[in-house]
Amino acid sequence: MTQFSVNGRVYRPPPCPIVGICFDGCADEYLDAALDRDLMPNLKRMALGGFRGLARAAMPTFTNVNNASIATGAPPSVHGICGNYFFDTRSGEEVMMNSSQFLRADTIFAAAQRAGRKAAVVTAKDKLRDILGAALAAAGGTAFSAEKAKGGPPIYSAEASLFVLRAGVGLAQSGAADFLYLSTTDFIQHKHGPSEPDALDFYAAVDRELGNLIDSGALVGLTADHGMNAKQKPDGSPNVLYLETALNERFGPGFRVILPITDPYVAHHGALGSFAQVYLPVENRPPLAAVIDFLRESPGITEVLDSVAAARLMQLPPDRIGEVIVVSGRDMTVGRARKWHDLDALAGPLRSHGGRYEEMVPFILSAPLQPEFVSRATSDLRNFDLFDFLCNGTPL
Repeated sequence: MTQFSVNGRVYRPPPCPIVGICFDGCADEYLDAALDRDLMPNLKRMALGGFRGLARAAMPTFTNVNNASIATGAPPSVHGICGNYFFDTRSGEEVMMNSSQFLRADTIFAAAQRAGRKAAVVTAKDKLRDILGAALAAAGGTAFSAEKAKGGPPIYSAEASLFVLRAGVGLAQSGAADFLYLSTTDFIQHKHGPSEPDALDFYAAVDRELGNLIDSGALVGLTADHGMNAKQKPDGSPNVLYLETALNERFGPGFRVILPITDPYVAHHGALGSFAQVYLPVENRPPLAAVIDFLRESPGITEVLDSVAAARLMQLPPDRIGEVIVVSGRDMTVGRARKWHDLDALAGPLRSHGGRYEEMVPFILSAPLQPEFVSRATSDLRNFDLFDFLCNGTPL
């Protein structure tokens, strides 16, 4: 049996193919809606014959953060990815965190490849292939994205996710890979609620590929990087508190608000999510306590922490976060200033993520759990425990 260690955990994968899936944006409500309509018989087979529960994602509940956590089996405080976007205080520049240069920990996949498994990472978004696949490719493994594949589907489509799953099926069935990570995109979830026809059709198509993976002899586990919620007013317009504007009006100019949801996929969310970082002015700096009190009293804000508390409670890297962390409620987003956001680019009503209300995500395995892992699954299960459970938690 192959055995390897990475980031303080020992992994002992069984000899069968191992497939871990991150369903981007998959709140549990999507699975329930499809299961209630008998559209996911293979997922039902997994849940009945294996395990189905809920896990807690890493904060903030964004794509890069949680894919990096799942890929390393560790929280952001270890791997260093704290958003899709951050303020680099050393260079004084706001930067997309879309490169492996920002990753501070080894990936499970690169470690598995070096230990003798045939590892592969297939992502919908190329930004994740860059973050998660660099070390794997250097070790001789396989890493590619739907976004950059020759003849691949548009990234703003359900087909981008199905391409990832079908590629995984092909790799597993052919024997080209036996330790796989498949990461989809949340186009459907940003655009459609759980019971809408396009979402139901998508999950039915996903289920067919789950069946193909299980039938190939693979042990399959799936989780999500975050959930998804409508973030709009009754009239359908985006529900936003523009933090930079509000802070500058209250205390004077010089505030910098960083929105870690920011990435190249503006049609998904317009850079509006439920998590923000605040840097106070260098000149005419107001008292930190006064800023925190003002933000806590702001409408729709549910959590305001200074950087020390945020790093501890959210397991974030302290050198890559702002002086104040702001989290908003289920139906609210936080922005910078109105002119900073291209809301015309939104593909439909605003559905987004980033906060506590998108923190609980599905966690499903196709095989039953050993007793000690059943106990762990009923306590504080994390989405980044996925490969620990796949490799160590089943009797296979």
